[in-house]
Amino acid sequence: MAIGYLQVQARTAQEAIPLDGAQVRVLDDEGNILYRLTTDISGETQTVALETLDQSFSQTPSYQGPPFVSYGVTVEAEGFQSASITEIPIFDGETAILPVTLVPLQDRQTRQAAESITIGPPAVTMSEARNQEGSSADARILRQVVIPNPITVHLGAPGSSAANVQVPFSDYIKNVASSEVYPTWPDAALKANVYAIMTFALNRVYTEWYRSRGYNYDITNNTAYDQYYVPGHPVYDSISRVVDELLGEYVRRQGQNAPYFTSFCNGTTATCSGLSQWGTVTLANQGYSPLQILRSYYPKDIEIAETNIVTGIVSSYPGTALRPGSSGLDVQTVQNYLNRIRRNYPAIPAITDPAGTFGESTRAAVTKFQSIFGLTADGIVGKSTWYKLSSVYTAVTRLADLNSEGTSLGIGTVPPSTVLRQGSRGQDVVTLQYLLNVVAQYYSDVPAPAQDGVFGSGTRQSVIAFQRAMQLDPDGVVGPLTWQKLYNIYLGINENVPTPGPDTGTVTYTVKAGDSLWLIAQRYGTTVNAIKQANNLTGDMLQIGQVLRIPVSQNPYVEYTVRSGDTLWELARRYDTSVQAIMQANGLTSSLLQIGQVLRIPVG
Repeated sequence: MAIGYLQVQARTAQEAIPLDGAQVRVLDDEGNILYRLTTDISGETQTVALETLDQSFSQTPSYQGPPFVSYGVTVEAEGFQSASITEIPIFDGETAILPVTLVPLQDRQTRQAAESITIGPPAVTMSEARNQEGSSADARILRQVVIPNPITVHLGAPGSSAANVQVPFSDYIKNVASSEVYPTWPDAALKANVYAIMTFALNRVYTEWYRSRGYNYDITNNTAYDQYYVPGHPVYDSISRVVDELLGEYVRRQGQNAPYFTSFCNGTTATCSGLSQWGTVTLANQGYSPLQILRSYYPKDIEIAETNIVTGIVSSYPGTALRPGSSGLDVQTVQNYLNRIRRNYPAIPAITDPAGTFGESTRAAVTKFQSIFGLTADGIVGKSTWYKLSSVYTAVTRLADLNSEGTSLGIGTVPPSTVLRQGSRGQDVVTLQYLLNVVAQYYSDVPAPAQDGVFGSGTRQSVIAFQRAMQLDPDGVVGPLTWQKLYNIYLGINENVPTPGPDTGTVTYTVKAGDSLWLIAQRYGTTVNAIKQANNLTGDMLQIGQVLRIPVSQNPYVEYTVRSGDTLWELARRYDTSVQAIMQANGLTSSLLQIGQVLRIPVG
């Protein structure tokens, strides 16, 4: 028989935290254990070989059976709910990367309740009709073609009570492509299908197809209306490489900006007026290019366009790939991202190159990051790597901010007794919104509300999603049951989620008038608890002139994003350093700063 490959990745909190030491079992279709594996410090298992069918079966539309062999996986980690994934398709010559997101146990919950996920065959095998409706122009459209990051997916037919999940856009496209077609298809066929899938999603966003109809999502995973997204689906390496190459490109008609409505079906058991998925294989085998394949199904004047406008990222892609020999602020941004992510993923090697210089240590760190997150490990920061860096950086810093914020809010163990509903205001609403933001990091179907102390429609939507996820009455009112469940989950997270590796050094700081532990923690990128532990403090009171040891990372600097009105002199005074030290750490030749610029501030 032919051989395919499988690797399992166990993580939590939107990939912010890898789960080291998770126990993984790989099972055949009869439940027999084939492998017992353990995840490493990046949350990854080794790649294992599995028997499957020859790839020729998955390249022949007339073959009647499944052209792959299915396997199962169970994952267990201390302090987390276990997961069971079944019917995982393994293809000849392909490596399937299986992402497993584990949820922390709730407070005083000891039984590891298992989440069950069934993957099943790709949509290309389905015989149901695809009646996709859409338009390349609409009365209600966005001004520009933007990549929604994350994209909000409704896990059911339009109007159903199914949950919504938020997914990074590149992960969404990789999942859909892996869920729609066979990864063994010719490269040109895979690219044509990825173009159709990516353009379809961008068209839904550009025309606000669902949001203009009052829905709070961008697209559904129902194949009758949209395209197939399967939570927890493995991503195949051939598809991952294609998406990395094409990310942000889309199909449009010449002279138009709107993404063309690229409807599609399998072309065998289901036919449509759009692209035939199986037809792309035939044309690719005849030597057609991806664009020629697309023009065989869509208007002859279509072309490939590109957008670099991405929502929800910290810094925009510079437009050209960064590689060894590159220099400047964009390289420094990459280094800052990697140095921060490294605290959570210590397998990423330390960067010793000067700030803003893409040398050998930066290349090594980029390559390891790419390997951990399923990107082409070439050491070059292109679009996919930039966006993934931004996504993971946002996740790890958001989690650190929430941990620090929880300390400053003084969240205890007893829920408030107040009943909250839309229109409520005050400190208890702040607490509610904070707890929902924490929950949203671990439950993708709970949106994070704005933390403004006002119980508006966004907070109500978040409460309802939480109540549905917890099988409570989804009335949008926060009473005793909802409060208790929020606290059970929050306390369970604090008990069970591992803290990223400890900082390896300290600097001294002399307390000044107006200082507080929270302000000092914010200044040095650490937490109140870390400072208290380093100084054996039992309370929050400080005295002017008191000398504190402040835990810092291996690199003796903190990251600071320039705001309006900032000057090097003011930053140097604020952080007890010098203008010259800041300029040297950042390779600056002048004192001019730009709003949004990320600086390294020496604190040693």
